[in-house]
Amino acid sequence: MKHKHKGKVLGREKAPREAMLRNLAQSILLYENVNTTLAKAKAVRPIVEKIISTGRTKSLHTRRRLSRVLSIESVVNKVLEEIGPRYATRLGGYTRIIKLGRRKGDGAEIAQIQLVREETEGLKGPRIEEQKEKNS
Repeated sequence: MKHKHKGKVLGREKAPREAMLRNLAQSILLYENVNTTLAKAKAVRPIVEKIISTGRTKSLHTRRRLSRVLSIESVVNKVLEEIGPRYATRLGGYTRIIKLGRRKGDGAEIAQIQLVREETEGLKGPRIEEQKEKNS
């Protein structure tokens, strides 16, 4: 039975899997779009979303929290200086996964995971309006 087992194993032990997901998250934040397998894209998406949500507020505490996950200092700076302010008014959904087809060698599904570029200024909705009122 698979009770209380959350997440994908991806054919790796715990430490190599966590290192791979951290490195993939760094690549997504650095280059803003990465081609990978669909399973890895789905597994790394919550990690990237949490990193961006943490980076929305700029403080020493958030810098240290991000440094625990991200080993490259330039990626930490990019999250705090560029990516965090870009999504300051967005309530979530910072990434998108686009299916690209199957890989030629082994038939694995390939997907591109990328950061969403659209701003929330043109969007209307009750949650967005409430968030704008809170921020004002």
